[in-house]
Amino acid sequence: MSVSSLVLEVRGLVKTYPGVTALDGVSLEVRQGEVLGLAGENGAGKSTLLKALVGLVRPDAGEISVRGERVRLRSVEDAANHGIGMVFQEQSLVPNLTAAENIVLGSEGPGVRRGFYRWNTMRRLAQEQLDKIGSTIDPLARTDSLTFAERQMVEIAKVLRIEQRTHNSPVIILDEPTSVLESSEIETLFEQVRRLREFASVIFVSHRLDEVLDVCDRVYVLRGGRAVGEIRPADAAPGQLHQMMIGSAASEDHYHGGAATPAVTGTEEEPLLSVRGLTGTTFRDVDLDVRAGEIVAVVGVHGSGREELCKALFGAVATAAGEVRLDGEELALTSPRAACAAGVGYVPAERKTEGMVGPMSVADNMTLAKQQVRCAGPVVVPQKQADLVDKWINRLSIRTPGRRTAIQRLSGGNQQKVVLARWLVGGDVRLLLLDHPTRGLDVGARSEVYRLMRELAGSGVATLLLADSLEEAIGMADRVVVMSDGRVATEVPCPADRKPSPLDLVKEMV
Repeated sequence: MSVSSLVLEVRGLVKTYPGVTALDGVSLEVRQGEVLGLAGENGAGKSTLLKALVGLVRPDAGEISVRGERVRLRSVEDAANHGIGMVFQEQSLVPNLTAAENIVLGSEGPGVRRGFYRWNTMRRLAQEQLDKIGSTIDPLARTDSLTFAERQMVEIAKVLRIEQRTHNSPVIILDEPTSVLESSEIETLFEQVRRLREFASVIFVSHRLDEVLDVCDRVYVLRGGRAVGEIRPADAAPGQLHQMMIGSAASEDHYHGGAATPAVTGTEEEPLLSVRGLTGTTFRDVDLDVRAGEIVAVVGVHGSGREELCKALFGAVATAAGEVRLDGEELALTSPRAACAAGVGYVPAERKTEGMVGPMSVADNMTLAKQQVRCAGPVVVPQKQADLVDKWINRLSIRTPGRRTAIQRLSGGNQQKVVLARWLVGGDVRLLLLDHPTRGLDVGARSEVYRLMRELAGSGVATLLLADSLEEAIGMADRVVVMSDGRVATEVPCPADRKPSPLDLVKEMV
């Protein structure tokens, strides 16, 4: 390999935080025209490394070189001027601006004249990027009116503008770009990645190991802040990659996570959750039952109404008609507070913005919905909270320097464990609503979430699951409910010995 083929070099990168070594001497190389994969568990150092490459984190030691020149990347703009751009996993769009404004933000060029937007030019500039990824999004649509998947496509279009910003071939970082995309959208993205390699280099990060092996030329594996190995996809399988990531082989029963499948007594048992004729803005006439100890998955394409149905059952969005009963008693859908009081827990899909308060501590986030667990009467007892939080930190193997650490400093998988623990500390949850609970989690963290779901089901908790994939829905659920155009299209049983195929579900989804 010639030196000129190296686009980006990282040598001995170190970054420490109080009590945590996020990067411990990481070195890697990115070559011209290749797709380089990064794999590793949550907390392995991937996010810190990516932030260092786009100027959001300043390393304590080590060096970064772009096309043979050592650089100091002090900001996102600085990284962009060196041809490095990133599609962030948690999204970085301004919600009250249009898609076009977000796409050209910071590089408006001819889109602005004398301080005023030239809207036709802005639309054209944005449309050029959207056309590259086959998106039909209106460039003048407000970003907060778009779905999560549509906003992800805007993120991708935005970073492609880096082509107009540098005279050199760019390095484009894709951090979990497929986490909320449908299979057709994923294939569109992969086509774009293949186009990008003709004039750019790509760093691709995904917890879906089959995607990493499918689209990448080489894969670096990170563990404990170190690059522990390099693998070539042509010579590897997801199981081998998983073993390098965690240091042990993957479980044979990934979805059951080592826990026994709870015994669901059958359709003759009275449902713990009973939904009849529930109607909202995006769903109508929904009938649904979930029994104690049962996991029911709801699947459907974007726009099927399943996400809004889940929020409605938690009192977070309004309903127009219908009845919901929990253990025989009518459930008031007036507010999340009322749902919590009735024993309903909800883990939202957008963890950063809906599931946690970033600057608050692990302890305060964990007890946020159950304030009484840290009190004796009306008085807060700090030691009571400390003992309870430490118990769940140990039980769920949450990796944190301590209970007082701000939750935003934890990895995504450990943040999700804290959000789940919020509904467990009180011991009174009867119905658990899980909206993509494994989104953005690595295989190890997903297995732990699956194990916890099985334990809760075994203790009699009814679970409604909006799965991250059809395979997850089939693997975890006792039954799968398929929604299409806001209605329940069909219901498919999923006994352990006769699981349906993804194709069986797709036929009913479209």
